[in-house]
Amino acid sequence: MPEFNIDRIRQIIGEINTSLHKLDGYSRLAEKELLANDDKVDSAKYNLIVAIEGAIDICNHIVARAGGRAPNDHADCFAVLGELKMLSDELVERLKRMAKFRNLLVHLYWKVDDKQIYQILKEDIGDIREYLKNIEKIIVAS
Repeated sequence: MPEFNIDRIRQIIGEINTSLHKLDGYSRLAEKELLANDDKVDSAKYNLIVAIEGAIDICNHIVARAGGRAPNDHADCFAVLGELKMLSDELVERLKRMAKFRNLLVHLYWKVDDKQIYQILKEDIGDIREYLKNIEKIIVAS
């Protein structure tokens, strides 16, 4: 088994969980309530970036240590985890979309519809939790 820096992975998981906790609070708001408050929308965007970036950082670490091919981009890193049979094909596809959304948030932020943020909070944030469960299994097995 490859040697992972488990302390570093757990530190990143902690950061992701902190962001997920904040995002959970925003997801409990009514759509109008969230979208009417620019500070909350901005915070939700930032915490999405932190959570997604953390997931990508963990992915890159595991791929590098597990001997997978070099990813072409952030989304492709999750595909490599799939090739290594560490993630299901379905989760890989959802995580690839998540990484692409992170790129939109960071590089083309003016194109992000705030309603999309609310939709992600309600429908897609569980993908990150599912990913973290898989990561826990990977590092426990190592």
